[in-house]
Amino acid sequence: MVRLDGGVFPMGSESFYPEERPVRQVQVGPFLIDEAPVTNREFARFVEETGFTTFAEIAPDPKDYPDLDLSMVVPGSLVFQRTATPVRLDDYGQWWTFMAGADWRHPTGPDSSLEGLEDHPVVHVTHGDALAYAQWAGKALPTEAEFEYAALGGHTDGRAYAWGDELAPGGAMLANYWQGLFPFANTMEDGWERTSPVRSFPPNDFGLYDMIGNVWEWTADWYSQPQAVEKRKPDACCVIDNPRGGRKSESFDRQSASPKMGRRVTKGGSHLCAENYCQRYRPAARQGQAIDSSTSHIGFRCVIRE
Repeated sequence: MVRLDGGVFPMGSESFYPEERPVRQVQVGPFLIDEAPVTNREFARFVEETGFTTFAEIAPDPKDYPDLDLSMVVPGSLVFQRTATPVRLDDYGQWWTFMAGADWRHPTGPDSSLEGLEDHPVVHVTHGDALAYAQWAGKALPTEAEFEYAALGGHTDGRAYAWGDELAPGGAMLANYWQGLFPFANTMEDGWERTSPVRSFPPNDFGLYDMIGNVWEWTADWYSQPQAVEKRKPDACCVIDNPRGGRKSESFDRQSASPKMGRRVTKGGSHLCAENYCQRYRPAARQGQAIDSSTSHIGFRCVIRE
């Protein structure tokens, strides 16, 4: 883990997506954060020691999902499938497939394995799975503010990317994201079609790896608009202390999980972010992910607060 002193930083961006606005001054306290996302090797140790079963390995209960197609009442998870031709970018069903038998051990389907992927980030984990690992390790999931502070690497100059204002300075690939036209043409200039081993790209100026790209990462916060946080500020010039979005309950009942339970914030972007779609390979980028949904491009890392 890497220890960060904490401090005040400009959170958010005015230049990309509405959910990142407004830029506001935020403060976080000192904390330790994992140098890289949790890997398959590390998650396997957790499962071996605890016997934990992930959400994707359990068939959903039709009573919890009354509109669910019965063909999907099997263990499984969402797997990205590259399309053969250009498709409408407002229909993610074109490239996401619920695949029976896909889970953290079988990242691209039941016939796949973790052979050669031991040092890749674990994927197909829900928020509850990530939280269970963090609690076992004596750690926690980062807040959205902590993650963004860490991703910036100490820079408070409003730069778009962790390394500056140019995505690929001098043609250098500094993170695992999609090069080419998503979702059908990936030129793989960064060398990877899907996930990459952690630490494959240079660390940021805090010495942290993969804070941008590779996999989206779960945070502790419920998803809400930053504007809602702003309205609770007593004064427009105030510094917000490690703001928490949405509901504050940390409970998760895997027996009654449903889409109505809400979404948590994920940060950092993934190997599927492209210039023509989802330009979220940036510290300020954020998205809400259903807590009962696992995919082939979401992982996590942990923190310890001092």
